[in-house]
Amino acid sequence: MNVDLPLSVWISITALGGVGVMGPVALIVAAWLAFGYRWKYACAWLGLLGAAGGVVALSKIAFIGWGIGVRDLDFTGVSGHALMSTAVLPVAIFVALLPTRGALRACGVAIGLLAGAGVGVSRVVLDAHSVSESVAGCALGAAVALTFVRIAWRAEAGKLSPAPVAASLAAVVVALHGVPVPTQRWITDIALELSGHERPYVRASWKAKRYQAPQHRTDLRNQERAVA
Repeated sequence: MNVDLPLSVWISITALGGVGVMGPVALIVAAWLAFGYRWKYACAWLGLLGAAGGVVALSKIAFIGWGIGVRDLDFTGVSGHALMSTAVLPVAIFVALLPTRGALRACGVAIGLLAGAGVGVSRVVLDAHSVSESVAGCALGAAVALTFVRIAWRAEAGKLSPAPVAASLAAVVVALHGVPVPTQRWITDIALELSGHERPYVRASWKAKRYQAPQHRTDLRNQERAVA
């Protein structure tokens, strides 16, 4: 996918959606909700985001460990960057704007969704994900964000000023932008441990239908014993 922007710009955009940035932002949002409004909003937010994150992890584990995907759609797992950015950014802006008028909050949510979609596009441009994987991530993230916005739309206004909330969230984004978190390696390790395979399934050969299932660790140990 070719889009007329320098590669460095796309790398910067995609870094915004990493767990190293969006994870702390999500926690700061939960903290503001808990102390500025009600604990139930913080719990609802973290519960929704956690459930969606579980879907992403399971979809990736299923492919890496067992080769479960959709070849016709080039789908091997939901994009975590697209999910996190499309879920967290709209909610972060929404929480900062909670004391303001409904129209302004709605505009903030829309801006957050567009920013999250931009991260999803960057994943395709950088060949980190297919179109279907980024679309799935954006759709799941938007569902999380809009569900939470509906839950918290009538939260009591006026408990927090937008300025400190926005400033704290912006500071976290600036400070942690580009900080790597090896989530893919962790997921791969989990998938291999659960499946018992020595190596993961890989997109290119899986798409070409030339990929043989990796040997199970038990089979390899049996072969080693037989040779010994």
